[in-house]
Amino acid sequence: MGSAAALVIAYTVRFLAIPAGSIEAGLARIPPSLEQAARSLGETAGGTLRRVHLPLLRPALTTSALLVFVDAMKELPATLLLRPLNFDTLATWLYAEAARGTYEEGAVAALAIVLAGLVPVILLARTRHKIGA
Repeated sequence: MGSAAALVIAYTVRFLAIPAGSIEAGLARIPPSLEQAARSLGETAGGTLRRVHLPLLRPALTTSALLVFVDAMKELPATLLLRPLNFDTLATWLYAEAARGTYEEGAVAALAIVLAGLVPVILLARTRHKIGA
């Protein structure tokens, strides 16, 4: 028997590596001279983060959030082990319907998982295509 807090901790540990690589690559693309220029103009460390780093990291953060969202939508093992009673996700609903043999009803959950993952990817691709990234 689990709790929502245990599930949040498990999801955090499970999906922490996904955004780390993307954000690290985004940080590597920011020239150190931008931070030095901001600091020499009197900007604090927090202001430099807010006004220099975060705007330049927006594509990496958006991509990371999308990847984590799509991956979390289909996460089943941690959810089955740690979820509270009467708490269902699309993945657990699909699993339960497949276990019962009611594949038609399980297909609804499967389609919802596919659409929930596909729509943000299409929107991100269109946004990137418009800005030429």
